[in-house]
Amino acid sequence: MRAEYLGGALCLALIAGQAMAADLVMVEQAGCMYCARFDAEIAPIYPKTDEGRRAPLRRVDLRDLPDDIAFTSRPIFTPTFVLVDDGRELARLEGYAGDQFFWFLLKQMLDAHSDVTLPAH
Repeated sequence: MRAEYLGGALCLALIAGQAMAADLVMVEQAGCMYCARFDAEIAPIYPKTDEGRRAPLRRVDLRDLPDDIAFTSRPIFTPTFVLVDDGRELARLEGYAGDQFFWFLLKQMLDAHSDVTLPAH
């Protein structure tokens, strides 16, 4: 993308009140019982939370990883939650051990990378 277009897109996003943010990429696969647990316990409310606004959730399949993400290593376990900014992995949380662990560890990840996961106002 040419620089002037990127600059224009950034200006439009700021005018629209949308901060550019990192994504929380969930690597999942069919039949994963821990993915299903996440879907039941977290997924419906995630976009409504401060964390969800700081790092919107993006889902990808373990067997068909996207080319636009440079993982530090290929994910093996599902779910694996990867904090990604500008296509680059910043942090990773492997597995899902319940809602309390998830929220605690996610907040630590986001706070450690607050330069790209600005707290919601």
